[in-house]
Amino acid sequence: MDILWSDRKRWTFFGLPWTFTKYICTSEKFIVESGVFSKKEEEIRLYRIMDLTLERSFVQRLFGLGTITCDTVDKSTPKLCIKNVKDSRRVKELISEAVEKERVKKRVSSREYMTVDDDCDCDCDCDHDHEED
Repeated sequence: MDILWSDRKRWTFFGLPWTFTKYICTSEKFIVESGVFSKKEEEIRLYRIMDLTLERSFVQRLFGLGTITCDTVDKSTPKLCIKNVKDSRRVKELISEAVEKERVKKRVSSREYMTVDDDCDCDCDCDHDHEED
């Protein structure tokens, strides 16, 4: 598995990487490692990421940082915030391209994540009520 990008969460002021949260993006998944004594590792498969948003507050812009929010279809982590990363616009584009490559590779389309009415027994993708004959 190739590591495409790796960095630590940075302090908002001065942009120094003096935190215990590490972000790793591979060609197949995004990993967040956190903690000092007790470690936690979250993993999200890239093809499960549906949307990316970049936010850069005034202070973040002063120090060249940004926060990338990933909306996912992962049950345990529906929203992943990649906080205070350096060169955030480039990182967002890198993740976006990796997500698209992984979706093509796995043959996953966003249509697979759309919800269909579970009470409907017909074979069509519909929103309407069926009249009983």
